[in-house]
Amino acid sequence: MSQQPVLLPYGDPAFVTDPFPLYRQLREAGPVRRAVIAGGLDAWLVTRYEDGLAALSDPRLSSDIRDAADPRLVAQLPETERESMMSNMLRSDPPDHTRLRRLVSKAFTARRIAELRPRVQEITDRLLDEVVPAGRAELIADFALPLPVTVISELLGVPLDDRYEFQQWTDDLLVRGERPPDPAVMNEAWRRMRAYLTKLLEIRRSEPADDLLSALISARDDEHRLNEDELIAMVFLLLVAGYITTVNLIGSGIAALLAHPDQLRLLRDDPELLPDAIEEFLRYDGPVSPGIARFAREDVEIAGVSVPRGATVLIASAIADRDPARFSDPDRLDVTRRDNGHLAFGHGIHYCLGAPLARLEGHIAIGTVLRRLPDLALAVPPADLNWRPGGLRGPLRLPVTFKPGGR
Repeated sequence: MSQQPVLLPYGDPAFVTDPFPLYRQLREAGPVRRAVIAGGLDAWLVTRYEDGLAALSDPRLSSDIRDAADPRLVAQLPETERESMMSNMLRSDPPDHTRLRRLVSKAFTARRIAELRPRVQEITDRLLDEVVPAGRAELIADFALPLPVTVISELLGVPLDDRYEFQQWTDDLLVRGERPPDPAVMNEAWRRMRAYLTKLLEIRRSEPADDLLSALISARDDEHRLNEDELIAMVFLLLVAGYITTVNLIGSGIAALLAHPDQLRLLRDDPELLPDAIEEFLRYDGPVSPGIARFAREDVEIAGVSVPRGATVLIASAIADRDPARFSDPDRLDVTRRDNGHLAFGHGIHYCLGAPLARLEGHIAIGTVLRRLPDLALAVPPADLNWRPGGLRGPLRLPVTFKPGGR
């Protein structure tokens, strides 16, 4: 296998729109391949399902970016991530990760997520109420973006009067469009959000409420609690992991259905297929692309390929989830697919803690759109859709038409 890195051409609109032909070539060329990824950084792509599954549980591969040999990885991080890196569960390894996840899990419970269902449905219906009479909408800006950030605001207990400002900061931090993010704008938004969260934490310590922030403050394990930096890092992680990724799940799922009318009909005719359909959307065109970064603590062999210490290893879930050795007819969208153990939420100790919330929001959002927007169709040719470049994948805009007035 050649060790000449292959360039992932994020500047090429054709690749951004449909990276899967190149992904297929990379997978067929070998299980591990050097590549130049977003930001001009060098990485080793793990392209096949079984190897990716093993790599996600390999303790020799660290989640801590400080184990990376390339100093540009830390240097290019915005202030937001550099500041929270020491306390961020996503970027930590045992024993720190074990302690943080155990504490957070005490607050971020299945019961708390399940109790959100009626409110998520209310928010979904309210957002659609505003577009239904027009018979046309831009489903990202009008629906997929405001839904998860509203849910997260309510989950955290952000007061209603503060939510507009909170969403503006969140958008400045996380909503990456076609242009490169502006570090100055991101850093200013982070400073304002951190100051706001510090004040809100003070209020919740003296006046606890029935919200996630109060539960995180009170969570304890023996004598351990989350300190203030860890609390703020957890809020930031919830925003990173639960906002744009959920936007992408909703947007990509609807776009996939509109591109496959037979699957759209199946789902309209049998809404009981929705849970399987959500898993299929995550497998077929997941919200993270090409995948999940790890850093080699030592020289390590992956699928017979020697990867040096300090290398960035990208477990390419978007490539592995179309591996024909694992999935039958993997390039076909099939909302009836049952054997669907995709890697979109990761695997092992870092399996996405917010996966149940993402599934809940995706299920309600897509199911309600299909029920309330009859004759749903793209307002532009599929080739004219613009997709988010870089490591997060989803349509930037999704203009649609439909028969107005649906309930």
